[in-house]
Amino acid sequence: MIKVFIIDDSALIRALLTEILGKADDIEVVGTAPDPLIAREKIKRIIPDVLTLDIEMPHMDGISFLKNLMRLRPMPVVMISTLTEKGAPATLEALELGAVDFVGKPKTDMANGMHDFSAEIIEKVRAASKANVRALENRPAATEVAPTQKPPLDINKRLYVKPGQLVAIGASTGGTEAIKTVLIDMPENSPPIVLAQHIPANFSKSYAQRLDDNSAMNVYEAEHQQPILSGCAYLAPGDFHLRIAKHKDGYICMLDQKEKECRHRPSVDAMFNSIAKLRVKNALGILLTGMGSDGALGLLAMKQAGCMTMVQDEASSVVWGMPGSAVKLGAEQEIVSLHKVASKIISNSMFAKKN
Repeated sequence: MIKVFIIDDSALIRALLTEILGKADDIEVVGTAPDPLIAREKIKRIIPDVLTLDIEMPHMDGISFLKNLMRLRPMPVVMISTLTEKGAPATLEALELGAVDFVGKPKTDMANGMHDFSAEIIEKVRAASKANVRALENRPAATEVAPTQKPPLDINKRLYVKPGQLVAIGASTGGTEAIKTVLIDMPENSPPIVLAQHIPANFSKSYAQRLDDNSAMNVYEAEHQQPILSGCAYLAPGDFHLRIAKHKDGYICMLDQKEKECRHRPSVDAMFNSIAKLRVKNALGILLTGMGSDGALGLLAMKQAGCMTMVQDEASSVVWGMPGSAVKLGAEQEIVSLHKVASKIISNSMFAKKN
């Protein structure tokens, strides 16, 4: 039985979460509190398996509480926040601090809206209960790249990437920080990177900006028909699939809102499969931490098409669902710890050789 403790200043949200989680046979709500100060002593006594935590609360905000919690008593936390562009930075900060995942509060009609998210809430609490909190604690320290250090991008002086030189990275739960860890270690003259991370529409722009601020590469929220250039990374916008297409002597981003694949949009499978269909052999597919199996079949398709493939290892993954599913299919050529992914990309003979 998964023991869950709910912290939220709204009595309505506490009641709704208790009702929603109570419907799952394997979940028990063992306590609630209107703010972190009241919650602290209860948590010490009850020792829950998972916390749900609001961001904006009286006496102590969720971010401050999370900092203390992950320092003194690390445990899986699912943030409950309103999914707005304004609220995105705080939620992304919570993920940086060690929260496993987040679930959205509806902006209106709270009672019915929360029930619409009930399946997602239950699924994410279950995933959090199995999360590797040690992987969060042991993440390599990030060395931020000051924006002033980044050379300006002159598109007129950039060449399109030679066919095949492309890195595709997919992730879900724990992926926002895993992707950042990889990009921080990539040099300014890196091969082009395309990214599919399960993220809401209102969050992807802020997330792309955060990646850009912390990387020597230029990171963009991908735009439809945007040219893919060396030294740049392109993040699939929330609620859009990112597929890759050939164009002249390089590639372009193709966005669409077709049906969800593997229950997601953006879908890692959608991105990987689009690359596999191009039948280029000098592409590298990488599947990082994430809940579920999105990307596993797509990675297998890339391998079968002659591309190189890599997955994050279980020890460094927050949730080894997606990489583990790929391994079960035999889709990977290499299993790599998160802190070695960037060096593996850089040292890969595909990119190390001058063409």
